[in-house]
Parts: sequence; structure tokens; C-alpha cells
Amino acid sequence: MPVISAATLKDRHRQIRDSQSENARTRLHRAISWLARSEAESADADACFIFQWVALNAAYAREFSRDENERERFRAFTTALVQLDARRSLHQALFEQFTGPIRTLIDNKFVFEPFWVALREHDSSEQWERQFAASRKSALAAVLGGQTHVVLGIVFDRLYVLRNQLVHGGATWNSSVNREQLKDAVAILGTLLPLMVSVMLDHPDHDFGEVLYPVVY
Repeated sequence: MPVISAATLKDRHRQIRDSQSENARTRLHRAISWLARSEAESADADACFIFQWVALNAAYAREFSRDENERERFRAFTTALVQLDARRSLHQALFEQFTGPIRTLIDNKFVFEPFWVALREHDSSEQWERQFAASRKSALAAVLGGQTHVVLGIVFDRLYVLRNQLVHGGATWNSSVNREQLKDAVAILGTLLPLMVSVMLDHPDHDFGEVLYPVVY
């Protein structure tokens, strides 16, 4: 499956943006702009991944209630995208193109948050290992069952840990320690993000909520 470029998405957006609401137009414009910026960093995996994550935030971030957390907000977004994705492009990318990298992410304790919590808290109860085994089992069952929205949630849970490591200074730039998982992350996001934006462009009237930090004139 060829990767959709930011330039292609921008051209598509130009054709529909005048008919969109301010929220929808701003959301897509921001996401595509950061996706384009990530493409310019093909030689720097750290920078590419960070810009990809900004693009992801621009695509789904919205105002939310106090009773809703970040994970719930993101899962609502991906569930809506899977339902809107008539061509099943996200499903094909996950289950045909990235089966190997996804399994690698699932099997990697270093992108499993409870591992780091146990390490910080000096917890020797091995509870995180039981959680990890249960998580791997449910994740692989979702992969084998072709549950697109579930697998998307699991993948982004793992990638979120990697995101935290980079954004919060928990990793060294261009480090040799996390190269393989970062390489896989960049490849996965580099394919999934344009597909997500493409689905949003296919449904320009769908309400993804009010953007955070609206444009104020």
C-alpha cells in the first residue's frame, strides 16, 4: 500500500475546505501541515516521530468533559474513523502491511507503561509481568480476530509510551538503544496518519468536536 503524501492530502483539502465548518477546516489544515513537516525529517527518526505525533494530536484533539480522559477521547476518535472507513484502508494497513512491526510492539516491554511504573516504584511483585502477559494475549487475540479499532488502540497505547520517552526527555537524541522500535513507530505512523486524514477528508461534514485553541482573530 503506497503512503499518501501530505501534498496529496493538502490538494484534496483545498477542494473541500470552503464548504467545511471552521473546526473541521482548522483541524485538517493543522494535521496536514505537521504531517508535511514530519516528511521533511526522513533522516532523523526522533524528529520525524515527534512531528508525526503533533499531527496526530492536531487530527483528534478536541474539547472534552472532566469525566473523559485522554485515552477515552482517542479511542472514540479511532472507533469513529474505523466506522467511517468504507474502503477498510486502516484495516488493510494494520493486518496486511504491519503485522510484523505490530507484533514486535506488543512483545516489547519497553513500550509497556506498567514495566516503567514497577521500575520507578521498585516493585518486585512481578505484577507488571502478569499484566504484560495478559496484555500480549488480548492483543494477539485482537490481531487474529481482525478487530481493527481494538488493535489501533493497543498500537497507540504502546506508541504513547515511546512518545513520552522522547517528549519528556527520557531518551537521548539519535540513541542506539531504541532505534528498532522507533524505526517501526515511524513506519507505522507514517502510513496510518495519512490514512486517518484521508478518511476524515472523505467525510468533511463529520463532527470531530471543537478544536483545542481555535483561531482567534
